[in-house]
Amino acid sequence: MKSHVLTALIALVFGFAGAALWSFTGLGHGSTRAYLIDNPEILPEMAEAYQRGEAQDRLAGVADEVRDGFPGAVLGNPQGTKVLVKFTDYGCTYCRQSVEALDQLVAADPDLKVVVREWPIFDGSEQAARMGLAAARQGKYADYYHAMFDLGRPTPENIARASEIAGLDMAAAEKFAASGEASAQIAETMALARSLGFSGTPSFVAGNEVIEGLVPYERLREALDAEG
Repeated sequence: MKSHVLTALIALVFGFAGAALWSFTGLGHGSTRAYLIDNPEILPEMAEAYQRGEAQDRLAGVADEVRDGFPGAVLGNPQGTKVLVKFTDYGCTYCRQSVEALDQLVAADPDLKVVVREWPIFDGSEQAARMGLAAARQGKYADYYHAMFDLGRPTPENIARASEIAGLDMAAAEKFAASGEASAQIAETMALARSLGFSGTPSFVAGNEVIEGLVPYERLREALDAEG
């Protein structure tokens, strides 16, 4: 009975292909199987390790493209050699809550470049994202980014106010926001997010790690430091 339960757990953790591999390689027999039956608490660790490996494999194929964000959509040192990528949405509460941790990282490391990828997945967020790209085009991204998150939901009024705080040339910004170039950039970010297996925002590429969800400063710092 225990062996059936273990096989079911492996199927859930690794998928049925993984369960087949488990059986085929003989890992389902002998001392290895007995150890896992007696120590089922390690299965979540196995799942996490497997998922981490899968994410790193996906990242390997698009890493350069992911880190090469829209010109100007950067926090911290634009020439920094240590890179953190944030996929974000102005309508996302967790994205707003992550702002402080990223600001702390930037303050603590003058070599850190934070590439921000505008990924509007919440209703009402797309125009805010488009204006964010326009702000980046005008070299005023950080001010716009912080103002948008400070103001709350991305309503037309808050977008206009954030643009004012950032000092945007509104005619030029609105023209760019409506452009095909802005649309192409948002589509590119969406495609990259899907290729990395992201299910929502915020999501990060920190060093060689892919991280989803709201995580503390220490977790991001650890991932960046691990890159060397």
